[in-house]
Amino acid sequence: MPDSTLFERTELPRPAVSIEQAADILKEHYGLEGSIVELGSQQDRNFRIDTGAVRFVLKICRAEYATIELEAQNAAMRHLRAIDGMARVPEPIASTSGTDIVALAVDGENYQVRLLSYLEGEPLTRRKHLPPTTVAALGDLAGRVALGLKDFSHDGLERDLQWDLRRAGPVALRLLGAVTDRPLRDQIAKAMISAMKRLRPLTPDLTVQAIHQDITDDNVVSRPDPDGRPIPDGVIDFGDVISSWLVADLAVTCASLLHHADNDPFFILPAVRAFHAVSPLNASELRALWPLIVARAGVLVASSEQQRAIDPDNGYVIDNAAHEREIFEVATSVPFSLMETAILQAVGDTVDTPAVLPDIGRLLPDVEPDSVRLTDLSTRSFDFIQDEWSDPEIDWKLLAQVAAETGVATTRYGEYRLSYTKPLSAHAPATFALHIDACLPAETLAVAPFDGVLQTTEQHIILRGEDLSLHIHGLDCPIDDGTPLVAGQDLGRIAGAPGTIGGLRLQFCRDDDLVPPLFARPAHAQAWRHLCPSPSALFGTDIDAPPLEDEKLLERRHRNFAAPQKNYYSHPPQIERGWKEHLFDTTGRAYLDMVNNVTMVGHGHPRLAHAAGHQWSLLNTNSRFHYASVAEFSERLAGLAPDGLDTVFLVNSGSEAVDLAIRLAWAASGARNMLSLLEAYHGWTVASDAVSTSIADNPRALETRPDWVHPVLSPNTYRGQFRGEASTTDYVEAVAATLAEIDAAGTGLAGIVCESVYGNAGGIPLPPGYLRQVYALVRDRGGLCIADEVQVGYGRLGHHFWGFETQGVVPDIITIAKGMGNGQPLGAVITRREIAEAFEKEGYFFSSSGGSPVSCVVGMTVLDIMRDEDLQENARIIGDYLKSRLEALGQRFPLVGAVHGMGLYLGLEFVRDRDTLEPATAETAAICDRLLDLGVIMQPTGDHLNVLKIKPPLCLAKESADFFADMLEKVLSEGW
Repeated sequence: MPDSTLFERTELPRPAVSIEQAADILKEHYGLEGSIVELGSQQDRNFRIDTGAVRFVLKICRAEYATIELEAQNAAMRHLRAIDGMARVPEPIASTSGTDIVALAVDGENYQVRLLSYLEGEPLTRRKHLPPTTVAALGDLAGRVALGLKDFSHDGLERDLQWDLRRAGPVALRLLGAVTDRPLRDQIAKAMISAMKRLRPLTPDLTVQAIHQDITDDNVVSRPDPDGRPIPDGVIDFGDVISSWLVADLAVTCASLLHHADNDPFFILPAVRAFHAVSPLNASELRALWPLIVARAGVLVASSEQQRAIDPDNGYVIDNAAHEREIFEVATSVPFSLMETAILQAVGDTVDTPAVLPDIGRLLPDVEPDSVRLTDLSTRSFDFIQDEWSDPEIDWKLLAQVAAETGVATTRYGEYRLSYTKPLSAHAPATFALHIDACLPAETLAVAPFDGVLQTTEQHIILRGEDLSLHIHGLDCPIDDGTPLVAGQDLGRIAGAPGTIGGLRLQFCRDDDLVPPLFARPAHAQAWRHLCPSPSALFGTDIDAPPLEDEKLLERRHRNFAAPQKNYYSHPPQIERGWKEHLFDTTGRAYLDMVNNVTMVGHGHPRLAHAAGHQWSLLNTNSRFHYASVAEFSERLAGLAPDGLDTVFLVNSGSEAVDLAIRLAWAASGARNMLSLLEAYHGWTVASDAVSTSIADNPRALETRPDWVHPVLSPNTYRGQFRGEASTTDYVEAVAATLAEIDAAGTGLAGIVCESVYGNAGGIPLPPGYLRQVYALVRDRGGLCIADEVQVGYGRLGHHFWGFETQGVVPDIITIAKGMGNGQPLGAVITRREIAEAFEKEGYFFSSSGGSPVSCVVGMTVLDIMRDEDLQENARIIGDYLKSRLEALGQRFPLVGAVHGMGLYLGLEFVRDRDTLEPATAETAAICDRLLDLGVIMQPTGDHLNVLKIKPPLCLAKESADFFADMLEKVLSEGW
């Protein structure tokens, strides 16, 4: 077919066939009737037919498309359907006359019609974000189809097609005439020229076979895996099947992923790995992949512009235009050499340039290698005090300080610098240093470390060698631009006045077309590291930062740390630093901590660090010794409790506090039976676990309770047996029924333990007056009332210091822990004197860490900070604001079922149906994983693990609350 015919095809509008006419065609030629919905297409008309029993797709194309091409498409589908284990593929359906293809005319226009079976499933294009597992599954699917078509042949495959990437250059050139946006037209032209230049020498080695050439997010259907992630398993639309380059098949798939990539082209790498594992590509094909992706992106945008001009009412084209533009922008946002390197590394191929630089001499011959001192700018650096890492000049300040002490100081190459972190950022910032900075005496001599040609532009000097360039800043260089130099020849001297310290910046680059960035994003670091290798050889000594060992560290944890001690996330970041409500991993990535109710006053608080360090320097021992802080802290805690609760036990943890409270109830009442609430969690000691009934924490909780524990109906006013604020009487009656059984047994009642707000279920308030009535029933039987305030109390609710204040009651025993020590092992039990003294019948009590001098000082300092920084009030103001923002999300997204809680103890519950309240467990897990990508630490809670437990440090700032709400909105907008 001549080029003119090819280009005539690119200018064809869709067939002018209405739904009513499609219904007539369906009935006349296939004997079918049913509801009809039009599906999107660029140049065809596609209709979905639902007969009530089965669904089909009616495809109508123009007569300009050769019948033999349509026959090839049908044959390719049948070929794949015959392969065991192949993805789902449509089945061509014969017409009533027995033909697969029907030629007919509508309103004087000639068309060709086919009917195919309909593949059920969700197209990936509907989801803005795709998890790596889905990306890999798409690559695997494309690879299996490519492998399945390897031995397929048909005369209809040999055709000219605008989407054939072998013809991308001339096709794009022709289509550019339709692009009226001149800057965009110039961008496409430049990108296509660059792609074709890199592609040309590779084409002789590119495999040619039958390929689908359109396995995109729009042309596959998926089904959810057990965790709710979409896994593509069906392929539709064989309209572009052709004999062409095998690697073009993968290029088309990868290009379609770029509008899901959140501006990160490395997003495609799981698909590349998966495709290569099934249908291996040779070295030239791997190098050709990114140029072909760029070419595909350019043709997509240009074709879209033309089709919009021809067919301005084509909703499919209009809807796709934005994401096709995004595909092009992402594809052209990075250098070809970077993506080539990343692709080769992703499949384990050997990058054909040496990792160690050969024949590199020293740059500074007068600087002895052993005189060079290195600075530490990593997450773990002790040189950063408080939040000094946020000072934009801190690197040079610390470098100059070390140089003043030692003479010569450099930063470390390959270091993830905390000083380049960005709190409240949806993307991991570029923190990986691809260069080094040095401070050393001004006028220090520099010489050429290898043969090359000098290029000078103001302060930027480049020595270009055969395979490597050296970029230098900070050198006074008297040599003319373009001068060839030999190794050892003088380059110049460090800029600056005699006797002062000068600054020097050095960077290697293997790509002559690049002025490389100084820093790389962590996910891109290894590819950039290859392109910009270490300048250590210039100093004659190792100036590299040690490699991170995240995976090895995780292996070590699993080797010796008992498996029941779980960590957040399947692939957790290695967190080594914190500040206020922010956490930092070893790559310098900042995360907003929205789940850490242990850290009440925030991470890294200087007053707390100073107080603990000072007390450690004086004394730390157990509470049986006599010292001031234990008396002072006990006095302050008693002062926070209601009148009459004047006696304090200090313990190590919340579990220990609940355990002790139960033993106090036993001792004071003389009985053992305890009431607890279903869905509750109280700890891991024998007694605190016994009264815990949350199946999320212990799947066997309901079947393993000892006989002295009597769980009562969960007063969950959102999804419990009785709902809403009018449910109080029903839930109290459920408690009364359990008490009647205990009364009948005559074994007595020790008491009840429950959270004052349903914390583990997501911060759900108890029914109004519930505790007042239940406490009365318990006390009538001589039992004691234990308020577990470990999670919900101590100012976190904002409106109240204690959770039980929301119910207008005073318990007999209060248990607290977690935030009261800001991470220090510290908990407390506050009760009445006579209850505490009843325990003495069983002997004495002490807790090694809970009442230690350090723990007491830490506890008092936390209270001081809460008072001085007005953190309870901040919890009220910011908590109310955040709750309003979360409730607004519920107006837009059906997945949001309810927002529970108050202050900075909130629960956002996700449901699949607001009437049935079916819990969205898989979606909640996926949302938490996606929030981690976006820089937010969040975890699920509740028996169904479908509630976000929102309990950040009480110092949470308004901008942090906004960032959390914004990121959650972004995630919900991505397709949940």
